[in-house]
Amino acid sequence: MKTDNAHDDDEMRPEYRREDLGTGVRGKHYQAYMESNNLVLLRPEVAEAFPTEEAVNEALLSLIRIAKASTRPTSGSA
Repeated sequence: MKTDNAHDDDEMRPEYRREDLGTGVRGKHYQAYMESNNLVLLRPEVAEAFPTEEAVNEALLSLIRIAKASTRPTSGSA
């Protein structure tokens, strides 16, 4: 059952006035957000293999350890 509700539209409530809200600043928190959030999208087949965030992190950390251990240091003298 649908009811008539005056607040369903995009208008502000009468007790709020636009001038009381101040001026908006576009992108004010964008840089802080980008620095604190790191979202990585996985392919569906990869996501199936790792059921949790922790499982993904552990697998990647293991891969990093293996890569570092198998890398031979280069000598500066030839």
